[in-house]
Amino acid sequence: MIALIEYALGALLIVGTFFILVGAFGLVKLSDFFKRLHAPTKASTLGVGCVLLASVGYHLLLGEDPQPRELLITAFLFITAPISAYMMARTALALKLGERPPMPSADQPDDGSSDQQ
Repeated sequence: MIALIEYALGALLIVGTFFILVGAFGLVKLSDFFKRLHAPTKASTLGVGCVLLASVGYHLLLGEDPQPRELLITAFLFITAPISAYMMARTALALKLGERPPMPSADQPDDGSSDQQ
């Protein structure tokens, strides 16, 4: 029975790590501000939630009382992540970031229109 719980806790850690990695990859690779905003907020909530759930399960497996720090971190994350994403999205809408031209990427060749003397 204990081995089954250990495998479940390991699976929670692997799933949480996967979501955190996907969120970080989305933050780097996605093109638009709103897409970049969506990836880490959703992934971090799921990823960190799984890691904290595994931590609580580990302490329960050892027979210790559940630590309040994991519960406080979870509550803080679930409250602040959606609110901060909402505030950044509202600011981006107010600044009309969707209507601005895209930034040039590093892999586009220079067309020679820069000021060269």
